[in-house]
Amino acid sequence: MKISCRFCGEKCVKNGFQSNGKQRYRCFSCKRKQQAYYSYKAYKININEQIILFIKEGLGIRSIARILKISTTTLLKRISSIANNIKQPAINFGKIYEVDEMRTFVKRKDKLIWIVYALERATKKVVSFNVGRRTNNTLSKVIDSVVLSNPLVIYTDKLKHYKYLIDQTIHKTNRFGTNHIERKNLTLRTHLKRLNRRTICHSKSIMILSAILRIYFWS
Repeated sequence: MKISCRFCGEKCVKNGFQSNGKQRYRCFSCKRKQQAYYSYKAYKININEQIILFIKEGLGIRSIARILKISTTTLLKRISSIANNIKQPAINFGKIYEVDEMRTFVKRKDKLIWIVYALERATKKVVSFNVGRRTNNTLSKVIDSVVLSNPLVIYTDKLKHYKYLIDQTIHKTNRFGTNHIERKNLTLRTHLKRLNRRTICHSKSIMILSAILRIYFWS
């Protein structure tokens, strides 16, 4: 049986057997090893693309696991791996930004958590985000990354924390100044099941919540 490498497309040759007794192949070019076929669904070539698609379409962890026929544990590990390989986009200089925070919870409704993120007004793209309690430390990680880009204006709501984090010359709290990011909040709650209101779906881990957001914003 002749197979092509699923990584680079070059010819593969037989290279012994796997521990499960299946024939193993080795690529001439990239030297990677693989099987001709896998009985476990998580080894499919396009599995990561499917996971990203389902996340963006609002499916929960168990729903994705059922559709792809893989375990939830494997899915969570794969989500973390995908998120770790996504790079934060470069922030353009001299732009107008909107910053806002959105409330959700982890595990229980009394364990409140906030998603803080910055939106570039012209492109509607999220350039930075952070997840944590509603404190200066959580907010500053987003604000500092935006300030480094020498922004023209940063629009926020009237939360008092922003007064101490943003220079008054570029900080604005005008009415309708955060219209775009408020609309983005609605989109997030619509697209991501874990952020929907009045539902039993919720996040059980800050790490997975951050990974989901990283995939949604930047993949």
